[in-house]
Amino acid sequence: MRILILSDIHSNLEALQACLEAAPARDKVANLGDIVGYGGSPNEVTEAARKLGGMLVRGNHDKACTGLMGMEDFNPVAAIAALWTRQALTPENTQWLKLMPRGPLFLPLRYPMNQEETWAGSETDGVQLVHGSPLDEDEYVLVVRDAQESLLRSNYPLTFFGHTHIQGGFAYENERWETIRPIYQGGDQQETWVLDLSSQAKYLINPGSVGQPRDGDPRAAFCVFDPDRYEVTFYRVPYNIEKAQQHILAAHLPDRLATRLAEGR
Repeated sequence: MRILILSDIHSNLEALQACLEAAPARDKVANLGDIVGYGGSPNEVTEAARKLGGMLVRGNHDKACTGLMGMEDFNPVAAIAALWTRQALTPENTQWLKLMPRGPLFLPLRYPMNQEETWAGSETDGVQLVHGSPLDEDEYVLVVRDAQESLLRSNYPLTFFGHTHIQGGFAYENERWETIRPIYQGGDQQETWVLDLSSQAKYLINPGSVGQPRDGDPRAAFCVFDPDRYEVTFYRVPYNIEKAQQHILAAHLPDRLATRLAEGR
């Protein structure tokens, strides 16, 4: 079984298309939110996410861009993009984004054999999906200190989260904490990095941002979870950054939203 994990697409159609082309065949899809915001293709990306389906968790930009929350905590550039996105989204896409559920959600890794059989699994039979953290959907988990309470309190061995735009994550095993960062050669080629998971550990895993990475690597990011092998494969995929930048500039959004795509910051 393979589960495609996407997060933080941020209205970047070119990055999403590149990720879907690079991803292997999958049995399930999980989208950790922030489908819109920042980028210049909110309707195209929302429609692509709707078509892709799978389990979805709302992000803070999904809320702000549909009026479900204010923008007091947004920086001026993010707020300008959110206001523009509110106006650009079609009513149908706005409503769909509004109905995205709040995390955490539970993604089972096996299903009942027939309609009469009831689900009798436990947390070890599935993974947890969140945008920010299991404790707060808008929390940034950036360092081990941020991850500690979530991992100590969790009954789930594996939680996928987004929000930070930084690929990697955190692990706790035998009272030892670890920060996970994929190792790549860099450049403009597609690369993968495989993390073999320990059955004795708890993990918070971030697939990275599809549409706006902030870890210094401008390539689009996602991951694939294989529960049978109990491993996560992280991907970095080049895409047409210039075209994504053109959509931002054509919408008269702040130039910084375009230039940062090439920087991965």
